[in-house]
Order: sequence, then structure tokens, then C-alpha cells
Amino acid sequence: MLEIVKKEGPITGEQIAEKLKLTRATLRPDLAILTMAGLLDARPRVGYFYSGKTANQLLGEHIRNLYVKDYKSRPVAVREDSSVYDAICTMFLEDVGSLVVVKKEGHLAGVVSRKDLLQAAMGKQDLQSMPVGVIMTRMPNIITCGPEDTLYFAALQMMRHQVDSLPVVRKDPERPDEPEVIGRISKTTIVKAFVELGQP
Repeated sequence: MLEIVKKEGPITGEQIAEKLKLTRATLRPDLAILTMAGLLDARPRVGYFYSGKTANQLLGEHIRNLYVKDYKSRPVAVREDSSVYDAICTMFLEDVGSLVVVKKEGHLAGVVSRKDLLQAAMGKQDLQSMPVGVIMTRMPNIITCGPEDTLYFAALQMMRHQVDSLPVVRKDPERPDEPEVIGRISKTTIVKAFVELGQP
């Protein structure tokens, strides 16, 4: 059907049905799917014509229309004054690769990674008395994304900066240097979204 439209479009549904020796009613669902998928365009009194877009282009367009706000998970956070020991326990129990470090009001203070915690644990410091704020990466050296960003943008940020997850933040006009943490996007989130795209 797609080949017929490519070669002979614009072409009406009746003409396509005639070429395939089928009824127009039989083709209607298939034509609707091809049109909704973006492979065909249709105009009243003109007929169907090929959109010129490949399946990869259409998939790319779809991916660029997936937003962080629809996929973010709850942030896994510890307070700035929490101990390194507590941060290690939280990371283990939550099974994540990094933790968001927040101030009392929920504003972003920093991020602590497995590597940061491992380095602290290898020394001779008392992990129960050392605050996580001592070893975390601080603002403005943290890569974040916002709820209105696309998953594609979030994935690019993770690749460029070689991190496993990003805090999702909302800007606070009263405290522009301390955004509020409202979620988390991880590589696992991106994989889940990709798997969903492949489901029938």
C-alpha cells in the first residue's frame, strides 16, 4: 500500500482499493494507521500521498516529544548534614547510583555518587560523624534538567557529562541559585521509555 502511494500519490482510497482488488472499507483501518504513524498524509478531495519521512525520522520526532515531567521518578535524597554512613545505607537500600543532597527546605545543595562514598569509606575517617556535605559535588557543578525538558535532552546531558542520573529541578524565583528538587531521571528511566516505544 505504501509503495502504491509512493509511486502514484496523490491517490484516493478507492483507487488504492481497486489496485489491491479490495474494498475501501477493508483498507480503511490500514490507511488510518499509516496516516496516524505519519508515513502518509491525507487531504480531502485530493487523496493520500507519501509524507517523505522515514520510520527513523518519525521515531526521532516521537522521542523528542517525550517530556521529563511525564517520566521522572521521586528523588532519592539525603540532607546536607546527614552522615556519610547514612548516605551509604540510603544508596544501598534504594539501589541507586547517586543521591541528591538537599538543604532543609528541599533545595538542591549537591550530589553524591558511589565513587564519592567509596573514596570516603577507604580513608580512616569516622563515617558516622562526617557530614555528606563534605564530600558531595556542589552547585554550580551539577548537571540538572527541568520538567519541561525532553527525555532526549536529558539523555544527551547524561552522555555528555558521563553521569547515571540527573536531578529534576524547578527554579525558585526567590532563590535562583538554589533550585527546588522535584524528581529524578536516570538511564533506567530512558531505557524504560525506549522499551515502551517498542511495545505494540
